[in-house]
Amino acid sequence: MQLSLDTRRPAGANAMAVPVLTLDRITKTFPGVKALSEVSLDLYPGQVTALVGENGAGKSTIVKTLTGIYQPDGGSILLDGVARQFPTAQHATDAGITAIHQETVLFDELSVAENIFIGHAPRSRFGLIDWPEMRRRAREILDRIEADLDPDMPLHELGIASRHLVAIARALSVDARVVIMDEPTAALSHKEIEELYDLVERLKAEGRAILFISHKFDEIFRIADRYTVFRDGQHVGSGLISEVDEADLVRLMVGRSVDQIFPERVHAVGDEVLKVVGYAHPTEFDDIGFTLRRGEILGFYGLVGAGRSEVMQALFGVTRPAKGAVRIDGKVRVIRSPAEAIANGIVYVPEDRGRQGAVLGLPIFQNVTLPSLSRTSRNGFLRLAEEFALARDYTERLDLRASALDQDVGNLSGGNQQKVVIAKWLATKPRVIILDEPTKGIDIGSKAAVHSFMAELAAEGLAVIMVSSEIPEVLGMSDRVIVMREGLIAAELSGDDLTPETLVRHAAGIGEPA
Repeated sequence: MQLSLDTRRPAGANAMAVPVLTLDRITKTFPGVKALSEVSLDLYPGQVTALVGENGAGKSTIVKTLTGIYQPDGGSILLDGVARQFPTAQHATDAGITAIHQETVLFDELSVAENIFIGHAPRSRFGLIDWPEMRRRAREILDRIEADLDPDMPLHELGIASRHLVAIARALSVDARVVIMDEPTAALSHKEIEELYDLVERLKAEGRAILFISHKFDEIFRIADRYTVFRDGQHVGSGLISEVDEADLVRLMVGRSVDQIFPERVHAVGDEVLKVVGYAHPTEFDDIGFTLRRGEILGFYGLVGAGRSEVMQALFGVTRPAKGAVRIDGKVRVIRSPAEAIANGIVYVPEDRGRQGAVLGLPIFQNVTLPSLSRTSRNGFLRLAEEFALARDYTERLDLRASALDQDVGNLSGGNQQKVVIAKWLATKPRVIILDEPTKGIDIGSKAAVHSFMAELAAEGLAVIMVSSEIPEVLGMSDRVIVMREGLIAAELSGDDLTPETLVRHAAGIGEPA
């Protein structure tokens, strides 16, 4: 096997292919942080290049540089071998570069057609929007990607998968030569992911160059032709995906081997801490009941829409169940708000860390200490040194990657934002912590740190509920697993019954094999 390390051109039989777009020694610096240091990247027509790296490696910065949001401090962007500059996002779009992000940037109150052609709607000879022509073109593009959507339908009536199709249609409406897909499958079901793979193949057949960013190695090896690896803002390797395996990419990403992602857990489960009886919500879930013990990690698994997050939000007081009871240490507790949940020792790390978990305008240390101000203040005055000490303790345990504790959380990578949110709630010294998709959208190195810390918390006696859609994570971290389907508990599994096959079968409602 030949790995081309620290070189821009990949090794292999297709090395003579001519890239449609080249980034040559791009550098980008922010105050106190060098986000990119002379990184290079080639994108080839009709091929998928996977951009791989830990959170904070520079992937988001390179995407924003490609799409005209950031301007590089050094280096060149070459399109068909000609140096180009993209001073605005519109310049990048006009050059045929478009991005489909994990969280699609669309407009709910506009129609599908309006979202597809926003900013470049067809015009009549009088300069007015040509509505019939816009609908016709929208229908034509939607048919090309086999999207059964009405161009006149308001976007707010569509689900996540359909929104992704609208975003892809918008990319094709400008005849994009380079399509950037940034974690496009993060919120999709298994069926929707397969449909996205088919669409990627069609885009390849049309000769489009695709930059595919994902933390999921099964996706990378499924659809990518080439790979490029960034680490700490530097280019550390590139080549043909057929010439590497997962272990090779991990070594390039983290600079070390990650042989055991899930830590060994040898401990005794203690007394019952939490008991949920007959929990029900008018529209989201019904007859939910389970127990949770000290030192235990209880996994919740299910397909999209199974109701797992809705149950957890009710336990944390975000929503109120119609009936049911929560017992903590055998005593019935009424939880009507997050404040009451926290007072009873229950904290919740949400899936949507950007909108529900972190305060993006505040620095790291203030985010961590926000729910624990009584511990860092005296006589009504905050003590800065104690805030920093508390934040440092928990962020170091989670291996947070940041330039300083006073760095704005909004400038951190997604994985590091997740660590800040976890640190914030752990600083309250809870008895029960609910982790909703704790490693969603973060890299393998950060996942290992989060998993290790979860195991450490359980060993210290904390009771953990982990909601996860990743089967390896569910199997590798859980003592028991509750499988939900359509708002109901479909099964409770442990021991030898806990296998990938049983998880999927119960989650999908598939009967026992003949």
